Amino acid sequence: MFQKTLHTPEYQLAGDEVAIIETTQGTIRVRLDCDGAPIHVANFCELSVMGFYDGLKFHRYVPGFVIQGGCPNTRDMTREQVAAGQVGPDGQPGTGGPGWCIKEEYSTNPRNSHEDGALAMARSMNPNSAGSQFYFCLGPQHGLDSGYTVFGFTLEGKDVIAKLRAGDEILHVEIAHEA
Repeated sequence: MFQKTLHTPEYQLAGDEVAIIETTQGTIRVRLDCDGAPIHVANFCELSVMGFYDGLKFHRYVPGFVIQGGCPNTRDMTREQVAAGQVGPDGQPGTGGPGWCIKEEYSTNPRNSHEDGALAMARSMNPNSAGSQFYFCLGPQHGLDSGYTVFGFTLEGKDVIAKLRAGDEILHVEIAHEA
């Protein structure tokens, strides 16, 4: 999945972006960290505006750690198939992406803190391999601070995040502007 040329998102940040993530368990509102992780935020916004996340399933749930989604390989799979860890028609959930990668920002983000409800990007072993997969922290996970980029903090919906499991669907992600 990793390619040597890193993607530069075309989405122009206003600086007040909030992601409204509609899931089968409810709605999550996340303040995006445009200053600390501008590449990650612009990438997430770009994918959201394209409708990339609509219909994808959360594919990884580790109690007390993270709930992860954003893999396009889950699009044509049922909730039950994803929850069972089956391979779908597009490949193994957790291995797909948008066709590009972005540069890491955990080494430059002064707010790169994996607090409860933090929104961060998943990646492979290569630091510059994040693309579309993201996760929410289920409790503080500071062991991830030095290797994964946090790009948002939950404003509302921590109760929804706590209910999410593998197979739950991302219905829609809207990017709003709130001062």
